[in-house]
Amino acid sequence: MDWKELIGFVGGFLTTMGMVPQIWRLFKLKSAHEISMTFTLSLNIGIALWLVYGILHGLMSVIIWNGIALVFCCGMLYAKMKWGR
Repeated sequence: MDWKELIGFVGGFLTTMGMVPQIWRLFKLKSAHEISMTFTLSLNIGIALWLVYGILHGLMSVIIWNGIALVFCCGMLYAKMKWGR
């Protein structure tokens, strides 16, 4: 693995894992009133597009971390729909 790919893996790890405390909080408190639906949908769509981009270009760091991030963001969307009213 060259240094450019390593930067991609480290950056992807940090940005993806940055969502974990928020998701943990949403499910712990069972409250998502403070999260905007527009934000949640935009983030899901953006991450899905990054995942497609990574697949089209064969960029493993982009594919792996955006795949994981999309699962996390779908969890946020679920929490928003269930507890955000």
